[in-house]
Amino acid sequence: MGLDAGKTAEMLMREHMAGVTFQPFAASSGIANADDAYVVQREYVRLLLESRGTKAAGYKIGLTTPRMQAMCGIDSPVAGVVLQDRVHASGARIKTSAYGRAGLEFEIAVRLGKDLVPAGKAPNLADVTAAVDAVCPAIEIIDDRHADYRKLEALSLIADNAWNGGIVLGEFTRSFPDLAATEAVVSEDGKVVDRGFGRDVLGHPFNSVAWLAKHLVTQGSRLRAGDIVMTGSVVTTKFPDRLTHYHYELTGCGVVDLFVDANA
Repeated sequence: MGLDAGKTAEMLMREHMAGVTFQPFAASSGIANADDAYVVQREYVRLLLESRGTKAAGYKIGLTTPRMQAMCGIDSPVAGVVLQDRVHASGARIKTSAYGRAGLEFEIAVRLGKDLVPAGKAPNLADVTAAVDAVCPAIEIIDDRHADYRKLEALSLIADNAWNGGIVLGEFTRSFPDLAATEAVVSEDGKVVDRGFGRDVLGHPFNSVAWLAKHLVTQGSRLRAGDIVMTGSVVTTKFPDRLTHYHYELTGCGVVDLFVDANA
């Protein structure tokens, strides 16, 4: 069948509203490649922005580490759009009942101080460094709607806005250490449960931003001053199953806290 992006985007809106379990839908919807999947994503995001009366705050990049790619059976990053009304400050409280199934990803977020537009070449670390205004520790809330990861395929994930359900940001800082060597420490109720390093994200989290800048040009868009970019999780996704306080420290960059009620 041929691709009908509007019809597929409307299906996604209905499924999220009804809490339908995620099932791969690319083949049945006529999504033949990544370009098709991003066409559907743009239409789905347009419907979300319109229905919620909000605007885009930036982007998320997913599946940037070998651990995350292995977890999802995918061998390349994916991108999605972050909605302004889904941006939360550190100390936020969420209920898992508001999502199909909430997962948490622990990341380094960047805020751009100027547009980042490749000028006939792929942007490099120096280009990104010059464009980044500040960084902070951040938690992405994903909604995988109880997906079966054994059957997961990238095109459906992309079309479903890479599962972004919101982000929780720490305080942005303009003074930060070498992000490749920066350690990320994740704690649940005061107990350390995972660790990672900035270099786990494509060697350096700014490489993730460079990938996104190049990707957006192929989609007829670009990274702009003020955009927030979630660069990708440094550890594997955590799935809360009880009332839990998550504390995430990014050495030399600050902390972010999130309280999750999985019983409400």
